[in-house]
Amino acid sequence: MTVPAPAPAAGPAGDTGRPPPARLAFDAHTWKEIAHLLLNLPLAVVGFVYAVTALSVSGGLTVTVLGLPLLAGSLLGARLLGRLERARARALLGLRMPEPSPLPFTRSGTFVRRLWLALSDPVGWRSMLYGLIRLPWGVLTFSTVLVALFVLWPVLGYLARGLSNVDRALARALLAPSDELERRIAELESDRGVVVDTAAADLRRIERDLHDGAQARLVNLAMGLGLAKEKLHHDPETAARMVEEAHGEAKTALKELRDLARGIHPAILTDRGLDAALSHLAARCTIPVTLTVDLPTRPAPAIEGITYYTASELLQNISKHSHAHTATLDLRHTPHHLKLQIRDDGIGGANPAHGSGLAGLTERLGAVDGVFVVDSPPGGPTVITAELPWRDRDDEHGARR
Repeated sequence: MTVPAPAPAAGPAGDTGRPPPARLAFDAHTWKEIAHLLLNLPLAVVGFVYAVTALSVSGGLTVTVLGLPLLAGSLLGARLLGRLERARARALLGLRMPEPSPLPFTRSGTFVRRLWLALSDPVGWRSMLYGLIRLPWGVLTFSTVLVALFVLWPVLGYLARGLSNVDRALARALLAPSDELERRIAELESDRGVVVDTAAADLRRIERDLHDGAQARLVNLAMGLGLAKEKLHHDPETAARMVEEAHGEAKTALKELRDLARGIHPAILTDRGLDAALSHLAARCTIPVTLTVDLPTRPAPAIEGITYYTASELLQNISKHSHAHTATLDLRHTPHHLKLQIRDDGIGGANPAHGSGLAGLTERLGAVDGVFVVDSPPGGPTVITAELPWRDRDDEHGARR
């Protein structure tokens, strides 16, 4: 008698004894790490070739005028390669790594300052160093992971995790924006240079105005009074006329000294603040100016002075160059800034890049972390906005004490 073979026992939950469906042994995170390690070699070759070529060519051309600009451009290109590597590390390694701050070229003014800003950029130099040292590591990681894919499959996950951790450490050390403090120091050093240059230029202007204006008039005054003294006894009428001329010279010299003192720091600004000082500027402008001032308190004296001189320079530009019929000046306090906006209906075309007084205003505001924006299309209208950080007057006085 033939006994039928027993049917296979059903497993739990209806399992018929068939093997489970095939699946990949590693999770998505491990596969991302493996992909990152395999991409190390081609990207390391690109970075190494770029760094070596850029440094050797620009270094060889430093004896010419092309060397330093080429090196500055190479550092800017290294910044772009660093951005690519940061994006890859965020996507495949899960690193939370923000982008470093861009270089403040809009506040740098001249070509020489922009060149120095690019050459002293720590982000560019670290990205260049990253490209130089990555090639040996890229060869090691690529060959190790490629061999492990076929020979060392059981330990591939551990290898990928360990090698990826080294990649994370390298990226954090050379690509993460941990150099923000260094960049800020470099920016402050540049701003300090702008302040020193501006102060030196102001001193030269004052010296020139004194030498060519009041000093020359006082010399003429002394000579005229000396001649009048000699003629006083034998020609009193001529002496009286010369004394009258000297009196006119004295009044003119006094007016020039008063204007010079007002240019250094106007008394109305010290005594009554921005509202009265800007009203005085608007009244002296050659075109009608509508003034709006909305300030809860007076700002710190340094901020107040820069705001006044900015408004004075802009109103003078409107009078001389804009061919405008009307202008508006709006000054108000935002939560953290003092915002000055001047608008005119003139011909437009104002551009700080042309080396005018607007470039000097850009540097002066940049020295105190301010922002200067010019919107002046050809044909007008022109809208110029200046924002300065708000500092209370009492806080600055307390810090000085």
